[in-house]
Amino acid sequence: MGQLIYNYNNDGKKIFLLYPHSVIRDNLMDTLIMSGFETYTLVDEEKARSLLAKFPESILFINIDAGLKENKWESYIQSIQQDPKTIGSRIGIMSYNQDEELMRKYLIDMSIPCGYIQLKLGLVESTKIILNALEANEARGRRKFLRADCRDDLHASLNYKEESGLYRGKLMDISASGVTARFDGIVDFPPKSMLRNVQLRVRGGLVLSDMIMAGKRHDDKRVFILLFGSKLSNEEKTIIHRYVKTCLQKYIDGLKL
Repeated sequence: MGQLIYNYNNDGKKIFLLYPHSVIRDNLMDTLIMSGFETYTLVDEEKARSLLAKFPESILFINIDAGLKENKWESYIQSIQQDPKTIGSRIGIMSYNQDEELMRKYLIDMSIPCGYIQLKLGLVESTKIILNALEANEARGRRKFLRADCRDDLHASLNYKEESGLYRGKLMDISASGVTARFDGIVDFPPKSMLRNVQLRVRGGLVLSDMIMAGKRHDDKRVFILLFGSKLSNEEKTIIHRYVKTCLQKYIDGLKL
């Protein structure tokens, strides 16, 4: 499939959701990815600890209703807060438990910086709280869009037809702002030229858009950067964002720690 390219405005933080409830996993993830937050799901607390050590200052939201017993979660979080390798991590809690003493323990006694999200408030309100916490912790950085590496995905392709002929290319990366593509042959598109009705195929669907020629690679004259020149439909945005989400998850699942 692909993996995230890390040389595109990589000043944001990684966000991990540990044991997320299904409604969070299936709905909140889409919102976070669309908002430019580099988000992953995990179902292994020890791998989560290793990832926090590998990627300092990451953010971890823990669903304390799953996995460990509540008192074990307390010890787990304290170990992250005290370990020099993970001390810079920022933790938030997700739970349906509305016990005020429990919330006080995490928020006041343990100084959890990313909040205690009461999931009984509903998905809309929970999402709003999490987004506010991520904004407060500058989790997105300067990055506006997440970009997926398509170089090892044979299905990620580009087709463009005009009077002079049919042009085909291989997508190298894609985001909601545009793509980098390597054409099958030498092409000569002037800078800022508009390509009408370019077809982009990724696993999950087809995106059809006008695209602006923004530049080309100096080391490979067949590689061009193209930006979307027309507004994408909500469906097309969803296709791209879910593809990016899949690439992100594959990357983190494949890491050897």
